[in-house]
Amino acid sequence: NKYKAPGNCVSLNVPTVNTPIWGNISTGIRAQELKIQKILKLLTSGITAFARTIDGTEMSEEQQDALALLCNTQYEIDCFRKSSICPTLKPKFAGLCKASATPPPRQLFGEDLPKQVKDLDEETKALGLMKAPPSSGPPAYQRHHPYVTTRPRGQSDRAPRAYPPAAPYQ
Repeated sequence: NKYKAPGNCVSLNVPTVNTPIWGNISTGIRAQELKIQKILKLLTSGITAFARTIDGTEMSEEQQDALALLCNTQYEIDCFRKSSICPTLKPKFAGLCKASATPPPRQLFGEDLPKQVKDLDEETKALGLMKAPPSSGPPAYQRHHPYVTTRPRGQSDRAPRAYPPAAPYQ
């Protein structure tokens, strides 16, 4: 690659998906993720090439805007990557998919994934303790059905009717 990101500019690297998450996503999502990573590598190479053309002392307003737009595009693509992986995770880990204020350095879901998972577990437990206990009555969304009985189908309180014998068919 002709335009590799400088070593001191970590945010221009394409973050990889954390290994525990990568091992649990479908092959379709993996293929999509690899394609997006390829696009991001091209984008970061373009940002690096553009940054090298800028004089170190002064940048025009257009150059500042162009650089900001390109870097924001990279950030938005990373957010899209997270959101496309999120549905494959268990619902209790949805907090991992929230957009962060800073771009991910090396791993898409952050460097400290085990700590984040532990924090989410603790948060889920705390929220579970704060919820009101379920009521013993019927749920509030069900309306009253006055004609519903608890008897098995076909049985009633009335005696069976005596019908006159049917006339033979002629």
